[in-house]
Amino acid sequence: MEDLSAASVCDPVPASRKTMSIDRVFWSHFSPNLGPGGWVTGALLVSLGLDLKTGILAILAGNIIGALPVALAAAIGPATGLTQMEASRMALGRIGVRPPSFLNWLYCVGWDAVNNVPAAAALMALLALGNAPLPFWLALGLLAGTQMIASIYGHHVVQALQKYLGALLLVVFALIGVTFAVRGGAVIHASHSVSLATFLLAVGILVSFNLSWATYSSDYTRYLPAITSPKKVVSLALAGLLSSAVPFQILGLLTATSIAEPSPTAVIASLQHAMGPLGPLALAAIALSSITGNSFNDNTASYSLISAGIHIPRVAAAIITASLGYILAVAGAGQYASLYTDYLLVTMYWIAPWCGIVLADWYLTGGHSAAKSGPYGQPLIPPQGWTRGATIFVVTSVLTIALFSTSSLYTGPVARWLGGADVGYYIGFFAAAIWYAAGRRQ
Repeated sequence: MEDLSAASVCDPVPASRKTMSIDRVFWSHFSPNLGPGGWVTGALLVSLGLDLKTGILAILAGNIIGALPVALAAAIGPATGLTQMEASRMALGRIGVRPPSFLNWLYCVGWDAVNNVPAAAALMALLALGNAPLPFWLALGLLAGTQMIASIYGHHVVQALQKYLGALLLVVFALIGVTFAVRGGAVIHASHSVSLATFLLAVGILVSFNLSWATYSSDYTRYLPAITSPKKVVSLALAGLLSSAVPFQILGLLTATSIAEPSPTAVIASLQHAMGPLGPLALAAIALSSITGNSFNDNTASYSLISAGIHIPRVAAAIITASLGYILAVAGAGQYASLYTDYLLVTMYWIAPWCGIVLADWYLTGGHSAAKSGPYGQPLIPPQGWTRGATIFVVTSVLTIALFSTSSLYTGPVARWLGGADVGYYIGFFAAAIWYAAGRRQ
């Protein structure tokens, strides 16, 4: 079990405990994407109006754009020994890191609910086949409790789940994918041309699917030795993200005609039907997939709540996170598709500026060389209080939401002028990164 104290989150991992093997970088970025979320996202592209050609193009572009910053962030962990939020103290300050840490905690709670709704539906369907029906709230509770226990044990158990359960799910989902692709339905063809605004909206959703991991990434690389090659870390993280997200989303796109709607219930029913006698195997894989994803969410959430200034033991943070995720999943299960889309879009507006600032601080202003200046990596002393970087984060986040956001909740004036095109992520990322780097160089 990982140390349960708040100090274990705020302080670097001791050099003597940095013994993680490099292959875990791949699994920790691969396994959390194994699940119906990618399938639903691929099917969602068809409901937006994309055909096969534009859908695949959007999937490739969106995932590459979204995954690259996550992979670059993963390289911060070995040199600093810090979680992703704690590492960002160098740019934001000890007080300035609290707002994004708290937002990240809320974000993890939301992902908890998003992942558990289809998993609970799959578990209910599986048990119903054995004449052991469970109500939704109880099936959800069993999954949430398992995930919470894993997050209480912390980093090492979570990493083991990613590797061993992830490898099992890889085999099962490969079988499901081949079967469903062959028997799933007709290929989508567009009845009209796809507008630029629609294409950019689709790419934005796909960018957010992977970019959402940027606030987690070095949480699961900080136990690597400090001398680990950053290029290897970036390459393995990128390979893990792309090799899980892209195939799942393309399968969702290919089989969208056989899915009544882009919802977990429809996807699960289609999978079960297409798999025939192997239907129970598909249901079990979907239920188990939530454990790999949400053990990540719950564990990182416990880190983030502590980084937000709420210095409670990790076990308490994990229990609070899992409980709130459970409540949110029960409350929002009936509005999954709309909540899922808005959630992916809206929450990215703070992650993109945060990521731009953190990566600019690390790669453009000498953070990497400073962290590696000693045999372990010289412990970095973060600024006290609220920094210029924290101000840039807040201002950029607010302005991009106000001007560029596109969702059913709110559409900014610039987004309306662009016909609904969603460019806020890119504006927020590059504006924050350039603003921050220019000031640091001065």
